[in-house]
Amino acid sequence: MHPKATGRFNHEPRTVNPTESVTTINAITIEGARQHNLKNISLRLPRNQLVVITGLSGSGKSTLAFDTLYAEGQRRYVESLSTYARQFLERLEKPDVDLIEGLSPAIAIEQKTAIHNPRSTVGTVTEIYDFIRLLYARTGIAHCYQCGEPILAQTIDEMVKAVMKRPGGSRLMVLAPLSKEPAGSYPGLLKRLRKDGFARVRIDGKIHALESAIDLSNPLPERIDVVVDRLILNPRVRNRLADSMELAIARSEGQVEVAFVGQRMEAVTEALFFSENAACKRCGVSYPELSPASFSFNSPHGACPHCNGLGTIKRFSPLQIVPNPELSLREGAISVWAHRRSVAFWDFLEDLTAFYGVDIYTPYRDFTETFKTVLMHGSGDRPIPFTIHENGRMKKRLKPFEGIIPYLQQQYAEAVTSAEKKNLSDYMAESPCTHCQGSRLRKESRHIKIDGKSVGDLTAQSITDLQRFFNVYRPDGKRGVISEKIIKEIAARLAFLNDVGLSYLTLDRPAHTLSGGESQRIRLATQIGAKLTGVLYVLDEPSIGLHQRDNQRLLDTLMNMRDMGNSVLVVEHDENTILAADHVVDMGPGAGIDGGHVVFQGTAAMMLEDDRSLTGKYLSGRLQIDVPARRRPADQGEIRIVGASQNNLKKIDVSFPTAVFTCVTGVSGSGKSSLVLETLYRAAVRSLQQLNLQAGHYEQITGLEKINKVIDIDQSAIGKTPRSNPGTYTGMFTPIRDLFSRTPEARMRGYKPGRFSFNIRGGRCEACEGDGIIRIEMHFLPDIYVPCDICKGKRYNRETLEIRYKGKNIAELLDMTVDQCLAMFQNIDVIRSKLQTLVDVGLGYVPIGQSATTLSGGEAQRIKLARELSKRGTGNTLYILDEPTTGLHPDDIRKLLGVLNRLVDAGNTVVVIEHNLDVIKTADYVIDLGPEGGEAGGVVVAAGTPETICEVKESHTGRYLKKVLRSGAEFSVIVSGL
Repeated sequence: MHPKATGRFNHEPRTVNPTESVTTINAITIEGARQHNLKNISLRLPRNQLVVITGLSGSGKSTLAFDTLYAEGQRRYVESLSTYARQFLERLEKPDVDLIEGLSPAIAIEQKTAIHNPRSTVGTVTEIYDFIRLLYARTGIAHCYQCGEPILAQTIDEMVKAVMKRPGGSRLMVLAPLSKEPAGSYPGLLKRLRKDGFARVRIDGKIHALESAIDLSNPLPERIDVVVDRLILNPRVRNRLADSMELAIARSEGQVEVAFVGQRMEAVTEALFFSENAACKRCGVSYPELSPASFSFNSPHGACPHCNGLGTIKRFSPLQIVPNPELSLREGAISVWAHRRSVAFWDFLEDLTAFYGVDIYTPYRDFTETFKTVLMHGSGDRPIPFTIHENGRMKKRLKPFEGIIPYLQQQYAEAVTSAEKKNLSDYMAESPCTHCQGSRLRKESRHIKIDGKSVGDLTAQSITDLQRFFNVYRPDGKRGVISEKIIKEIAARLAFLNDVGLSYLTLDRPAHTLSGGESQRIRLATQIGAKLTGVLYVLDEPSIGLHQRDNQRLLDTLMNMRDMGNSVLVVEHDENTILAADHVVDMGPGAGIDGGHVVFQGTAAMMLEDDRSLTGKYLSGRLQIDVPARRRPADQGEIRIVGASQNNLKKIDVSFPTAVFTCVTGVSGSGKSSLVLETLYRAAVRSLQQLNLQAGHYEQITGLEKINKVIDIDQSAIGKTPRSNPGTYTGMFTPIRDLFSRTPEARMRGYKPGRFSFNIRGGRCEACEGDGIIRIEMHFLPDIYVPCDICKGKRYNRETLEIRYKGKNIAELLDMTVDQCLAMFQNIDVIRSKLQTLVDVGLGYVPIGQSATTLSGGEAQRIKLARELSKRGTGNTLYILDEPTTGLHPDDIRKLLGVLNRLVDAGNTVVVIEHNLDVIKTADYVIDLGPEGGEAGGVVVAAGTPETICEVKESHTGRYLKKVLRSGAEFSVIVSGL
């Protein structure tokens, strides 16, 4: 047997005899699949097992899993719908496949997330919040929002039971509190009480006999209670007590007080207050009948009326007005004044600063808090001598300074057009609603509590803390009976979230702030909670963004889905997932037109021995990414951030060595993005480019003079429309259009380069406006995109397509891969250089005209990297990448590392956020954050070379990194039990 990457199997794959044929009954049969680059392949995938499809990027994995299997499942689902839905059926493209049998209802759990609704939270997406709303509606205890006292609506039996628990022989009075009435009606009130047979009243705590004269005129009484009965507590008075309390409740609109007294009737030792209605006995605050909608921020019954349930409101913010506090007023620190250059304005600024003894050249961050307040909110009633220009003369005039925020508020209120409001909204920021403190709920809902916690208190806790709470929370009585099943459902769903490595999230976190990997794992946990069986789940790299420590729990989750009777089909490069699979399909042997074949299928053990499988060679150790023989020294300078405190960062000091390759690692939620993207990148951009860009909170940053440019190469799409593609993004399409316009036929017709653009009228197809596809609104289903009927997806009109260069028209050229174009334009330097960089980053298989909307995040990131590589390098550039190995096979990672090291060798600094051990082990310097995620993270656990990280016991990354660095080889543990 060959060695493997990270150790022995933690899961034993299901026993499958590879020599036995998989029958149609227990298999998904695919015959003649030709979708995209699939080469007429046929295969059978076992049902109700964990199947992993792996292979090089662009080898056809996603085409087989999503564009063939899942697309056919979706098409068959639509076919089963109503006539209204089926009228669109002919527009749903059927996958190019001869036969698919044994296909179950399919659910896709992809990386890309379309959650942009600010009302969606982790709690609502996982449906945990629905159960919490039900729990509060049925078992929550109302508290007065004025005095904070509990408001309990009780039955007569519950009231009597509470009184009877007191010691026998106790003396008590049953009192009916009366509502306060106008002073003139008091004599009539006493007369009615005497007529009804009552003998005593308690006025402001003093007992009076109704037969005697009572003066209620001076002073006016604060409170009057009718004494309904006086009793000595014993078992025989139970019925009399119940009758008396019932009479008191009828007299006082649902309220009753039981006062325990001594020998003297006025000496109250204890008082019990009861209410038949949900109303405060002291403040009179009442609550409507509670329902789950009372706790929904999407319903008017529960939403805060001030922020409409969003939890935030937009207001003018000093952070937006002064995004770069390192600038002075003279340099334009106040973005509102950044373009003011008149003499009158500078006179005004000089007068203001002189009055408060401030230098106009002092950085904003060094101003006193008093002067910052004056700038933002004005000088109040304090007049300031300002210079006024009148009739060519200057004179001083005393007047208060209005302040920037009041001025902007007035401008916003007077703005007429949406453009004016939009411009002013640039100075606004979302901040927690001052009324609901960000909880999104109205005040009545916020004061319903269980175990002393409101809904907001509960949803603000991490998944880990919530699990701890619901493990011990067991109310008694009828609340316990009601809550038992609800708590069971909540606990199960929390466990699912914990199992997929999301224990650091809170239920109130907005869904649009989640990464693609987090969103995918949330949907995965939601599907487990649904407990469906007989379903085909198709997952797209669920391990993305997940630390090795949490990989095992993700695998347990996938196994659980399988064991529930589902077929789990995973597109994955992660080694542990591949080795734990019941069945593996390796696509290849190359990418693009060189892919689309099934190189291997069978068990992981068989793949390790198969020489045809490139994946098997890497997993077995026959091929590997070598640890560099020498690491670059980290003593050539550094960028140092002091006191970083963005999000969960704990005021940490971090140094990023320059001219080296640095990896920032740590478990999910440990603060990597907060440190690198929100703090380092934004601070560097605003310092180097003098931009008013808001950066994460920190005290000081030094060393930025060692770099002259900063570039963030993220995984966002290279364009939002189908018109964007690798050719247009990298800039190669412009010289290509010039070539077509210089052909003899084009010159004869008078075609200019613009004729070959699909963004302007003339040469493009006007039916689809150059998109090549048309969007069909499906109303209750997601919108679908179908090829244009006129141009058949070619984007251009017939006349334009008649022009050819080297036998290819412009549409055919856009369909060519980067590798094909490189051979075609080998002698044209301006085009060849851009194509070569795409090949260098492993994208030779991508068509240059492929729509940006169909590119994966990893492909988009590498296209951006290629564009930067094709530019003339200046050295001393800071490159920042966020998980560039997303969607990459080990062979592709080897190519990517070559490109990154080429950047560093040219004198640049590369900082990468990464979980992949192949990347981490080749880095010159590693910064490991943690030790956990969320509030338990945000600390630098270790920093140094990969070997240094391995020696830190607290580092989760170091523990796994040690295995791949041991003896200088990654594959040191022999696979057994395969």
